[in-house]
Amino acid sequence: EGSHFVNVERETSVISIPSVQEGPLTDSYTYNSPLPSILEANKNEPCILGVDEAGRGPVLGPMVYGVCYCPLSQYDEISKLGFVDSKTLKEDIREAHFQLIQSHENISWSVRIISPQDISWNMLKKEKHNLNAQACNTTIHLINQVLSQGVNVTEIYIDTVGPPESYQAKLSSLFPGINITVAKKADSLYPIVSAASICAKVTRDHILKKWKFVEKNLDLNKSFGSGYPSDPNTTEWLKNNIDPVFGFPRIMRFSWATCETILEKDAVSVTWSEEAISQGPINRLFSRNEKKQEESTSRLFQDMNIKYVSEF
Repeated sequence: EGSHFVNVERETSVISIPSVQEGPLTDSYTYNSPLPSILEANKNEPCILGVDEAGRGPVLGPMVYGVCYCPLSQYDEISKLGFVDSKTLKEDIREAHFQLIQSHENISWSVRIISPQDISWNMLKKEKHNLNAQACNTTIHLINQVLSQGVNVTEIYIDTVGPPESYQAKLSSLFPGINITVAKKADSLYPIVSAASICAKVTRDHILKKWKFVEKNLDLNKSFGSGYPSDPNTTEWLKNNIDPVFGFPRIMRFSWATCETILEKDAVSVTWSEEAISQGPINRLFSRNEKKQEESTSRLFQDMNIKYVSEF
């Protein structure tokens, strides 16, 4: 009683999510909504911005980072709309809140969709780029996107990645002059962060609903549940959709321990022969007395006990 929360009716119709692209998701991308109408007239208007993510822990699908921002002069009214942490909302209520954000003239939002392929590549490449680093860089990217549009952001609230103190110090050094707060459970404390979490969560959910597999001519269903290893539907899908030679389709995050364990247990063992790169000093190319070196046998030939016909 006495709550200012807006009564959100249950939505039964299919909603349009402009941040969800058609076709297979192989490359990461960013979506930006139009600026609030009040900023079109006055870009010097001070603004507040919130940052949150969806899909950090699942073994499959993208991770989505979202930002939501509005003029500070409108924030008290917007805070009364009842935005809360997206994880606490039922799907239909969450989508109704998203529609409210989408249609509100004084709220704008952006999302960065990081494909599972890019998550895996960054975590498995030689110079590893862990999930915390990817999350931090994505946050910086989204803030810069908003600032590049001329928005006068004066306050930022962020749900933490790792220790909040060091994360806040790093971001404050990158964005001097902006009051930045990094906090645990920020999506429950600050309505602008809650709104960002709703945009990120709805985007990720609809990407998975509309998922198009890159791998053609395979009998793959979308009954993969939430993507969390603790979800029985996810566990069942993983068990039924592993290929012993090629592993999993590209919806998977191959850098996840869950994926690695299943591949080690149920897939064919593969030995990768590493070729030794041997190169002598460059001055040997100009030496007349250079003795012809024996050709080294390929490591693959050694491993498979293969010989040239001329050696018999």
